[in-house]
Amino acid sequence: MVVARGDGARQRVLAAALEVLDEAGLPGFTMEAIARRAGASKATLYRHWPSAGALLVAAMDATFQPFPAPDTGDVRTDVAELLRAFVALLANTPFPRLLAAFIDAAERDPALAALHADLTRRRREPLLAVLARGRDRGEVPGTLDPELAVDLLTGPFFYHRFIAHRPIPPTLVDDVIARVLPAR
Repeated sequence: MVVARGDGARQRVLAAALEVLDEAGLPGFTMEAIARRAGASKATLYRHWPSAGALLVAAMDATFQPFPAPDTGDVRTDVAELLRAFVALLANTPFPRLLAAFIDAAERDPALAALHADLTRRRREPLLAVLARGRDRGEVPGTLDPELAVDLLTGPFFYHRFIAHRPIPPTLVDDVIARVLPAR
């Protein structure tokens, strides 16, 4: 099968890349394996992505876009919506396995580490925007360090899923919000 040109072909290659990563892990994540899965030639892949690492970044970026920043008028409700979407991503998609492989690759490749840092920064933006609106409305103290707050709000979910390999308790979203953003 030959991949047709255009956006559909790009999407097939990106999807194939994540499938290969999910099934074969980082050791099996090669341009050859991805090309075979996508029905494309390696030359076609190299024409669009200079390396397997660049293709990995593009696939993760295209597939796992940042969540839209809600604006209900209540900072705790908005934060809860984002955290619940994150919990669903962790529980119902291959994202955790893919992210673990991506982090592993970034540890080995400084260029990939920089790209991973950029992807992470963009995925933090919705929470940062929600916290800024909450601060502007007086719902959170002006002294709140938003970067630290994002770490504190998301850290327990990463810990449960990636470190402890435990399910995320249904009450964790509300418990974390209550401790990081107590009612005023």
